[in-house]
Amino acid sequence: MTSLRIDYPKVAPGAVRGMFATNTYLDDCSIGQVLRRLVELRVSQMNGCTYCIWLHGRQLCDLGEAEARIAALAAWRSADLFDDPERAALEWAEAVTEIATEAPSDSLYGALREHFEDRQIVELTAIVANMNALNRMAISLGHEAPED
Repeated sequence: MTSLRIDYPKVAPGAVRGMFATNTYLDDCSIGQVLRRLVELRVSQMNGCTYCIWLHGRQLCDLGEAEARIAALAAWRSADLFDDPERAALEWAEAVTEIATEAPSDSLYGALREHFEDRQIVELTAIVANMNALNRMAISLGHEAPED
């Protein structure tokens, strides 16, 4: 963890505004908000972004998500709390997050197509990409979860 701490929304509001504009679009996209927040939380867990883990956990609670599902998300493959569309989306989110290692496979894409239309796949991928970008900003510039 870096000791660097920059209040990046204040220092470069234009750069952050663009990233947050994507969030605003995603508020009304074809992916439901619970699935969106599950994906954002899982991506943040993978990247180790304490602020985003805190934030998306709270958002899921605010949406009425069961605490058992939130707690099981890090081990979603072995939990029976997630349905097939959620599993496909979480698998896709992990593959897109780890794209530097290996691109998502055709079989993974095929599994995703069983549950989602093209627009949903694009918007799900945008959720993952935006979350990865926001994680990288927060982690690199020292934005951490509040101590509450």
